[in-house]
Amino acid sequence: MKRTADVIIVGTGASGLFCALHLPKSMSVLMITKEDATLSDSYLAQGGISTLKGKEDYQSYYEDTMKAGHYENNPESVEIMIKSSPVIIEELVQYGVDFDKNGEEIAYTREGGHSKFRIMHHKDITGEEITSKLYERVKERENVRIIEHTMMLDIIEENGICRGIVVCEEDGTIHPYFANNIVLATGGVGGLFEHSTNFRHLTADSLAIALRHKIALENINYIQIHPTTLYSKKPGRRFLISESVRGEGAILLNKDGERFVDELLPRDVVTEAIRQQMKKDQSDHVYMSVKHLDKKELLTHFPNIYERCMEEGYDMTKDLIPVTPSQHYFMGGIKVDKDSATSMPYLYAVGETSCNGVHGKNRLASNSLLEALVFAERAAKKISEQKGSLKEVDVDLSQYSSKEQIQKEYCNIVLEEIKRRDGEFYDKWCHNEASAG
Repeated sequence: MKRTADVIIVGTGASGLFCALHLPKSMSVLMITKEDATLSDSYLAQGGISTLKGKEDYQSYYEDTMKAGHYENNPESVEIMIKSSPVIIEELVQYGVDFDKNGEEIAYTREGGHSKFRIMHHKDITGEEITSKLYERVKERENVRIIEHTMMLDIIEENGICRGIVVCEEDGTIHPYFANNIVLATGGVGGLFEHSTNFRHLTADSLAIALRHKIALENINYIQIHPTTLYSKKPGRRFLISESVRGEGAILLNKDGERFVDELLPRDVVTEAIRQQMKKDQSDHVYMSVKHLDKKELLTHFPNIYERCMEEGYDMTKDLIPVTPSQHYFMGGIKVDKDSATSMPYLYAVGETSCNGVHGKNRLASNSLLEALVFAERAAKKISEQKGSLKEVDVDLSQYSSKEQIQKEYCNIVLEEIKRRDGEFYDKWCHNEASAG
């Protein structure tokens, strides 16, 4: 097997796929992923993707994003994202993405933190619709090769320059892979948490590797807890009850059936209100109600959520739905500039793995897919302009004999760093080290 390429992309979510699509067809691109190519959190996004509806919407959209992020956002990154959105949406449509419409007009919705209806969606499986179409287009590219069930164990560094990665292939063998440029698109940190909407294999390996190689990180304690996930005692990831359900009028109730919060406040505010209410109620969940909403509209807009609730024994058109907060999104990550370049030459990071400052301390709903696509495209453009130079170097592979031990070590490295940076958050949400890995 050829283990060199012009560009290696680690991860097959929306950001990794979009980056691959924007690299020149003359470049050889190798994509690797830990599990099946479709098992990325990009596929799980329910609510939608935000867009600038017109020049008159810019200031409102900008302010909504900054306010949700507690004004800790990078203003330049926010401006880039918002102004790039119309072109990104147009390109997605060209790739075959089917956004919901009311007749001939786009059916915009609104979610918590948004002052206007500016979110485009495909039912309640927008992430799956977008990412699956990107995946189909990537598979059509002759210059792109995808290898599944292959785990990155480390990056290869020579004199402070990234030369490649060390991987464990599906058969358990360890090999170095070399490239002119490496793009980390490895997703979030959900596998570190007992309760998370993320796939369990997303264990922040890139962050641990970055810490070991002294690559700059930013705000890795900025971790979003989504207020409303379907309460369950079953193992595995938690099912998200999209913020767009609250955007359409769902209300939150305590154990006595009383409403206790404005459901359209930013996620972190609603999450804390739920946490405090659960403490008062001495319960591990509260309730969501949509019984007062139009049944036909619910089934049309949220068919996937309806079916999943039915599987748990709840008819959302008739019953109260038990919900609880769970880890959902990572605003921090490997520090990158406006072109997604890290502090190490020829190493880039995109999507949830990266931190370009768009989200600040708390992500505004439906900005994640947009941010991932905008800055993945910018990474591809920069790589195209600065190709780097392929150099194979000697690598001591004996230090990577146990994938399982490395995985456990990486989980502990990241959890300890979160604890060091934010003990209060750690004590509140990261009390489950045993579940890591």
